[in-house]
Amino acid sequence: MFIETETTPNPATLKFLPGEQVMPVGTREFTSDEEAAASPLAEALFSLGDVTGVFFGRDFVSVTAGEGVDWSQLKPQVISLLLDHFASGAPLLAAGNGIAVPAEGVDEDLGDDPADADIVAQIKDIIETRVRPAVANDGGDIVYRGFREGVVYLQMQGACSGCPSSSATLKQGIEGLLKYYVPEVSEVRAA
Repeated sequence: MFIETETTPNPATLKFLPGEQVMPVGTREFTSDEEAAASPLAEALFSLGDVTGVFFGRDFVSVTAGEGVDWSQLKPQVISLLLDHFASGAPLLAAGNGIAVPAEGVDEDLGDDPADADIVAQIKDIIETRVRPAVANDGGDIVYRGFREGVVYLQMQGACSGCPSSSATLKQGIEGLLKYYVPEVSEVRAA
């Protein structure tokens, strides 16, 4: 087995591609030791000490290191854990742990107004077909959280969470795209 590694726009995060499916559907993000207990692989990665975030995508694992960590020393340790995990066929998640769980303290959505159903459907379609695939290429994900009074609320995950360029991605990229296709959109904000 060979694990390919890619850099991401977030210098603290590397994207690892094991050459096989990681998540059958959805995504899963871990931002603490406590959350990582839901996955033997995430728990093992956090046990390295320098890992501050783990994100499972369809065919990749993004790992975020703490400030000042030297990836040249951490990367071989991460690859070793990933190789052991995928070669053993061990389960990704512990029994009873779901997929695409929202970050702690973040509601699944902000309770859209039913009168905005057509607008929300257009926004979700654009995010699903145009935005999420591009963001996944960078080792992350973006999740729709709500639409209120012209403002779209989105949550960045994985490599995109905490990335220095994430606010530019939201404002210049996603906001411009949504405003172009959905005139009712006036702004995009992080949820």
